[in-house]
Amino acid sequence: MRDALVAAAFQLFLERGYEQTTVDDIVALAGVGRRSFFRYFPSKEDVVFPDHERCLADMTAFLSEGADEDDPVQRVCDAARLVLRMYAENPTFSVQRYRLTRKVPGLRAYELSVVWRYERALAEYLRGRFTGRRDGTLQADVIAAGVVAAHNNALRSWLRSDGQGNATAAVDHALGYVRGTFGDRPGDTAVEDQEDVVVVISRRGAPMWRVVREIESTLGRD
Repeated sequence: MRDALVAAAFQLFLERGYEQTTVDDIVALAGVGRRSFFRYFPSKEDVVFPDHERCLADMTAFLSEGADEDDPVQRVCDAARLVLRMYAENPTFSVQRYRLTRKVPGLRAYELSVVWRYERALAEYLRGRFTGRRDGTLQADVIAAGVVAAHNNALRSWLRSDGQGNATAAVDHALGYVRGTFGDRPGDTAVEDQEDVVVVISRRGAPMWRVVREIESTLGRD
């Protein structure tokens, strides 16, 4: 029933236009009542984005199942790939939806609100992983925004090409840029976890108490 409503809606959107199509038109073509429509979709806008709620739930579950030893930046990049998979499952529908949202400002605004929910889910996960870090919240928000921007840049390029080419490779390349910029590198240590190193120059034969006082004075200035 849900798929039938989506199919009917997009058939009418393509034939008549989005604004000219009503919910009554959609249910009439699908052969169901209005109550059936609203059981699945709160509004006409929601029928354009029928799979985002499921994808957001999958992403949230994927993030919550991560282990403490996982690289958090890699984890959010992998979570973003779930969105790509949703689009790539049905390229024809994804391209049609992309074209439709370009024409209808209200749908574009709706789409941006959906994207913001993905970004918020990524940021909330990163904030939890970065607890105790210096500027942890700032890092989480910046990285989440970067992941979404990189993913969407590659995804929209693929959609503009009418779904031609390798979407996975394009998104992997874009997310690799984020991973290389913000991800942990082997052997690296976070700045906040690094130990202080103090170099003190003293005269040969200076008493130890004087050397210790110089060290304490240096650390005190920090």
